[in-house]
Amino acid sequence: MASEEKVIVIDFGGQYNQLVARRVRECNVYCEIYSYRTPIEQIKEMAPKGIILTGGPNSCYEEGAPSYTGELFKLGIPVLGLCYGAQLMMHLLGGKVEKAPVREYGKTRTYIDGSRDKLFAGIDDETVVWMSHFDYISKAAPGFDIVAHTDDCPVAAAAWEEKKLYAIQFHPEVLHTVKGKEILHNFVRSICKTEGTWRMDSFVENTVADIRQKVGDGKVLLALSGGVDSSVLAALLAKAIGKQLTCVFVDHGLLRKNEGDEVESVFGEGGKFDVNFIRVNAAQRYYAKLKGVEEPERKRKIIGEEFIRVFEEEAKKIGKVDFLAQGTIYPDVVESGLGGESVVIKSHHNVGGLPDYVDFKEIIEPLRLLFKDEVRKAGLELGLPEYLVFRQPFPGPGLGIRIIGEVTEEKVRIVQDADYIYRTELAAAGLEKLPDQYFAALSNMRSVGVMGDERTYDYAVVLRAVETVDFMTAEASEIPFEVLQKVMSRIINEVKGVNRVMYDLTSKPPGTVELE
Repeated sequence: MASEEKVIVIDFGGQYNQLVARRVRECNVYCEIYSYRTPIEQIKEMAPKGIILTGGPNSCYEEGAPSYTGELFKLGIPVLGLCYGAQLMMHLLGGKVEKAPVREYGKTRTYIDGSRDKLFAGIDDETVVWMSHFDYISKAAPGFDIVAHTDDCPVAAAAWEEKKLYAIQFHPEVLHTVKGKEILHNFVRSICKTEGTWRMDSFVENTVADIRQKVGDGKVLLALSGGVDSSVLAALLAKAIGKQLTCVFVDHGLLRKNEGDEVESVFGEGGKFDVNFIRVNAAQRYYAKLKGVEEPERKRKIIGEEFIRVFEEEAKKIGKVDFLAQGTIYPDVVESGLGGESVVIKSHHNVGGLPDYVDFKEIIEPLRLLFKDEVRKAGLELGLPEYLVFRQPFPGPGLGIRIIGEVTEEKVRIVQDADYIYRTELAAAGLEKLPDQYFAALSNMRSVGVMGDERTYDYAVVLRAVETVDFMTAEASEIPFEVLQKVMSRIINEVKGVNRVMYDLTSKPPGTVELE
């Protein structure tokens, strides 16, 4: 979707590039991420209202370090440098950057020395920010005023008001910087003079119009997984083209308890959306393929390949379609190396090569500009029920990777029931939105227990709950002990085949969010 005004983020390899763009969008201003290799001519053509330079892992004064042409600072467009971006700005404009005598990392008390009219409007004389640097700006470039410092960093922020150039050593985009949102809001809305017209109601309205124009009287096919992205995409397409959309929902028997029925109640006959809905109940087919398989990657591959086979069979029954819809969202684009400069994290199934097993002429990806939180807002705008919009993150292979070892129908029942109890009790305690992800998994360990007057030899269920910003790192959530006790008691009493319940305290790294 084109936007009349936007701010762009130039990425120098920083880990927070997506977070910066999300924070800009929280100011109701559209934002995109571009590599530092993007030509200056392309930047000029985009005519952004503002430019933000991200952090990065390098030293800007070293040969071969990521850089940019100094012409960027002569365009008359406001520029905000963050961390490495700030150092690079100073380096290119005649300041001095060198190894810091004292490296700053973590929450740091910072003192605002300059004017409160622009970047630091509404910020107290002392504030807490998040620092992460081993180089520092030892001398500001000519024309810049030093507007903030810390005990160990003489130039925590510098500004050249006349040129609308700003450099800050800390990270305003992370929540640890107490007034970070306000600082970014000051830059994006006041300094860049944006109007803040990027809103989900207008996105939905404009995108529906775009889809109608593009699709015309054509037919669209969507593989509906029941996850947030595909559900929101289905609702958006339903609003735009109705019965021209066919949704194929492959229920592989590895979903959470009642999840298949919930998806069908929304998109199936008598549901909220008037589309063609096909549910394929393929559980037994998957269990047969997974029999005897224990290695996690092999399970993933089997589940993925079997989905393709099932979807292909259904697509052939439908015949030729004009468009294949995919739930690609903006992090998929960036993480696949098509947006920013950060290390490619994954090769996403929604980005890149086109499926060769469906007869269609074009792919449409109406959500590819949105972050996950924006997808959820769009879902609410489209009238999707909250339990679908705020559904917990769920891996593509489903419970297949939350069951350690071989996947069987009995194990699926155990983990479904245990997970349902866990989610129910967290909701009852008012904690369902505190961890960023939580679930029950089934270990491959069996041990002796005593239930009543009998000895048992049953499975151990593992509970997981993590807090994270970007899922690249995560810490275990501190679930109250009394809540965990209640969950444990219910699982052992109500779920046949379980006699132990454990809570996973492992952070990421060294662990992952999923157990597999």
